[in-house]
Amino acid sequence: MSTAHHSPTTTDPIVRPAWLSQETWPFTIRTHDTGLGRIAYTDEGAGPILVLVHSGTWSVLWRDLAASLHKDFRVITFDPPATGLSDTGDGAGLGQTADALDSLVRSLELTDIVIVAHDLGGPASLQAVSHWPERVRGYVAVNCFGWRPSGPVFRAMLWVMGSGFMRESDAWTGWLPAATSTRFGAGSHWSRTDRHAFRRGMDRRGRRSFHRNMRSALRHDYTAVDRGRIALVAKPILTVFGQRNDPLRFQPRWREAGRMVEQVMVPRGYHFPMCDDPQLVARILIDWHQRNVGARAS
Repeated sequence: MSTAHHSPTTTDPIVRPAWLSQETWPFTIRTHDTGLGRIAYTDEGAGPILVLVHSGTWSVLWRDLAASLHKDFRVITFDPPATGLSDTGDGAGLGQTADALDSLVRSLELTDIVIVAHDLGGPASLQAVSHWPERVRGYVAVNCFGWRPSGPVFRAMLWVMGSGFMRESDAWTGWLPAATSTRFGAGSHWSRTDRHAFRRGMDRRGRRSFHRNMRSALRHDYTAVDRGRIALVAKPILTVFGQRNDPLRFQPRWREAGRMVEQVMVPRGYHFPMCDDPQLVARILIDWHQRNVGARAS
């Protein structure tokens, strides 16, 4: 159950840390008190609402896509608990991200939303959707899943990445954000300064939080996630996957999620297609929105 059913508690813009330049994150950063801690969020642009969701790492992943979309949309991103510029210690998982999203959506009184979810943001966002499906107009799944993990390969991957050994080795060496920020990860269009800032945002606390998110994905109660996914059956769904990164065949499974599912592969894309070719992904999303969500709204 969501923990956040209270009045707006958003704040004025915060002072960004010295290592997060305006070039790396060219948007105003605010905070919101979820009741369990503060999360950092960005709310830029005007028009139809897109809420970009990740769980385990932080908003810089969305920088280039948000920059390509905020002239046409109101784009909202947030740092999940215990990552980036958000608070709440180092014990966060899918449930905490879902609660943070639920709290932010209620506080900002958002309606007619399109959720754009990546990786573990899939199940986290669907759990939040289960509390207010009437607020959601469509859903975009970017290299993510939205169901209980099954199969030995998938479950073994979550077990290994969520293990104490992997968590502590990463906490003390930073190998995961270093790998993630390369051109084979999210860093295709990042400068050296951008990569440094991403790694600073994935500090020791954030790195531990990432692995705890992986562990929580294996142990999570998916009842609310399933309710959220089922609530999308009659709504437009778009899936965007990298051509070179769907080893567990998530995209074909998304075809079963609804009656209006469109699917796109980003050429030569990997796990972060919104970073590999942000302008292409933005054009795909704008076209899909105009044909499916905007048309339905008018």
